[in-house]
Amino acid sequence: MNRIALPASTAATRKLLTELQRQSFDYFVTETNPANGLVRDKTAGAGWPASIAAVGMALTCYPIAVERGFMPRVDAIARTLATLRFFAASEQSEAPTATGYKGFYYHFLDMETGARARDCELSSIDTALLIAGVLATVEYFAGDDQQEREIRELGDLLYRRVDWQWMRRRKRLLCHGWKPGKGFLRWHWEGYDEALILYVLALGSPTYPIERDSYDAWAASYEWKTIYGIEYLYAGPLFIHQMSHVWLDTRGIRDHAMRAHDLDYFENSRRATLVQQRYAIENPLGFPEYDALHWGISACDGPGPGTRKIGGVQRKFYDYTARAVPYGPDDGTLAPWAVAASLPFAPEIVLPTIAHYQAMDLHEDRSCGFKPSFSTVFHQARGGCVRWVSPYHFGIDKGPAIIMADNYLHDFIWRLMRGNACIRTGLLRAGFDGGWLEQQ
Repeated sequence: MNRIALPASTAATRKLLTELQRQSFDYFVTETNPANGLVRDKTAGAGWPASIAAVGMALTCYPIAVERGFMPRVDAIARTLATLRFFAASEQSEAPTATGYKGFYYHFLDMETGARARDCELSSIDTALLIAGVLATVEYFAGDDQQEREIRELGDLLYRRVDWQWMRRRKRLLCHGWKPGKGFLRWHWEGYDEALILYVLALGSPTYPIERDSYDAWAASYEWKTIYGIEYLYAGPLFIHQMSHVWLDTRGIRDHAMRAHDLDYFENSRRATLVQQRYAIENPLGFPEYDALHWGISACDGPGPGTRKIGGVQRKFYDYTARAVPYGPDDGTLAPWAVAASLPFAPEIVLPTIAHYQAMDLHEDRSCGFKPSFSTVFHQARGGCVRWVSPYHFGIDKGPAIIMADNYLHDFIWRLMRGNACIRTGLLRAGFDGGWLEQQ
């Protein structure tokens, strides 16, 4: 298996990254309801709902927190058990106020009651991110005491309960989601996106496994591009090249699509990261500050919606959206967390950028690590000199930064997940071979 090489200044690098992890983990300490384990989507205060994807990130981060000394094991066990007990006992029905249905869960939940929040969908991808976190805890809490046995039993129950086959709809593809009284959403997971983990979990299910043809249908519309002389499986937002890889170690393992191009998804994510930096260097839209140390274009909060004339150019600004390169949208908003989440793929360009972002005075509040995004062009007051910085932190930003830093430094979550039989089964059923799949 290919190892990730640390730079020469190993001690300084470890200190920088461990401190970033520790600061970022504070989000899951302060924004979690300890009674049920639900994690607030963002730091918007009381009344803002929980995100089940953020819960999956928190569950994955608890083992890291124990190993790095951020949280005592007993506290991590208590939080994990509270979370798994809540989901195991939560209402699974067609009622519009239920927590979930058919083993899936609503994208957003009330922080106190766990009921569906607003008019959100029963989300296939967010359920997958939750279940991936569940499986990480199952692998980590392997002790013989009653509490750790219960974690494994509840985790197994939650995974077995998800009816992946029910979510398989048009052209054998997995659907984005479902709403009570309205039925399935019209969108499906197709082409390269963040759904690799979704398909692997669905293929590896011991109770409701989907067929291989669903995975093949997902991959059939892959789009390969050559940008700045770099050929790769294209997706514009950087998070797409990271999200599934939080849990899946794709070094040296390949499916049919990757075999045809003689690379693996890890190398593909590396190439996507290099394209991101190159785009910032080329700076086709002429944003101030874009350069080798200012990049990271992904799904993030933004200063919009709205337009402003800046430097004689009419600029359109977006709120939270998936920003992308090189075809846009791009409004000059950068996401430091997205750079951190590419650490394993291209440390030689990520580490200098992280160090630069760490030194920038983005906001006085550093309690949760990097702010998720800032603008290189939009100022908070017209004619002012203070750049716009997102007023929030987001759980789905903190998780990948913490976990991928740990994968880079310690291979920790990847190692745990390589040991999960269902992950292994899902990858094999998707047609992956080589690398660690043949070493165990």
